Amino acid sequence: MSAFRRLAAAVSTVARPVVASSWGRRLVGGTLTVITYRGRRSGTVHSLVVGYEHEGDEVRLGVALPDQKRWWRNFTGGGHPLAIRLDGVDRTGHAVARRGDDGLVHLTVQLDPAQGRAR
Repeated sequence: MSAFRRLAAAVSTVARPVVASSWGRRLVGGTLTVITYRGRRSGTVHSLVVGYEHEGDEVRLGVALPDQKRWWRNFTGGGHPLAIRLDGVDRTGHAVARRGDDGLVHLTVQLDPAQGRAR
């Protein structure tokens, strides 16, 4: 594992519970959230902190430094299901990753109908 990936994992381990908490949501102002997904090949469940924009039943996730990361590749092609925490509620949806002409990667998440409960 590269130094970058070790550092990213350490930061995510610390940031996940903060972002998922009610006081953490107030602190980051609705710009960061936690997603959880199962790896396509490994079957391993992963949770990480991501930046997002939410509008209606669609959420847009940006991938900073995509060539340094692998996680977003689970969502290429036809996409892959995930869970995302929005306003203290866990929601499910289907995410598709696309690389733009500018080289940046964005995931578009189509949320399933409202479900879940506030924590």
